[in-house]
Amino acid sequence: MSPRVDTLLDTARSQLVRLDPEQAAHAVTHERALLVDTRPAADRERFGAIPGALVVERNVLEWRLDPTSPHRLEQADDPRRTVIVFCNEGYASSFAAASLRDLGLVNATDLVGGFHAWAAAGLPVTGASATP
Repeated sequence: MSPRVDTLLDTARSQLVRLDPEQAAHAVTHERALLVDTRPAADRERFGAIPGALVVERNVLEWRLDPTSPHRLEQADDPRRTVIVFCNEGYASSFAAASLRDLGLVNATDLVGGFHAWAAAGLPVTGASATP
């Protein structure tokens, strides 16, 4: 029997059209997608960051990206905008993206493999002081 969290993760992911690192990079560059880093500061300091990614701590993600929230970021301007959430390895980001879809962000998704997959694909990373 698999853990319940695996069932929840499968349910969350069934709502998403998840993107691999190359697809995410293309969406950001050519389709005005918003790349959102939900990792803790310690992970960004240890492993680095993706240039241009918007940093939004996970505990405030919904308030900052809900286009109807008075606490939203200016980038949260359109519920149809593609929002690509990432964490370290692509697990917590699946839950976060599903939550954003529940808020009405119909194109919210996440990055398969998270930050580590992005870095392993050779895509731009800044400030890395450790290898994932």
